[in-house]
Amino acid sequence: MSDEDDDLIGRPPSAGHNSAAAAGEELRQFVERYVELEADKAAIAADQKEIMAEMKGRGYDTKIVRRLIAELKREPDDIAEEEAILEIYRAAMGRT
Repeated sequence: MSDEDDDLIGRPPSAGHNSAAAAGEELRQFVERYVELEADKAAIAADQKEIMAEMKGRGYDTKIVRRLIAELKREPDDIAEEEAILEIYRAAMGRT
């Protein structure tokens, strides 16, 4: 990257032809990186779907596995607070 390119980072293109061309190139690179990440995301989603299908084939309840995965992403204190409130609501509904 040239010194001219360094000057363009974070700024919109000026009226000059070279700076507009450089900004256009920079924009193209951003868009290409973004599109590449979308493709990666799609590939990862397909891999995750395949893992779930394999688990289901081996007899695991994938609905429960998904719930477990979601729980693993959360803070234990948040889970405990939610469970406590759920128990209060269950008691209020007579479902203890």
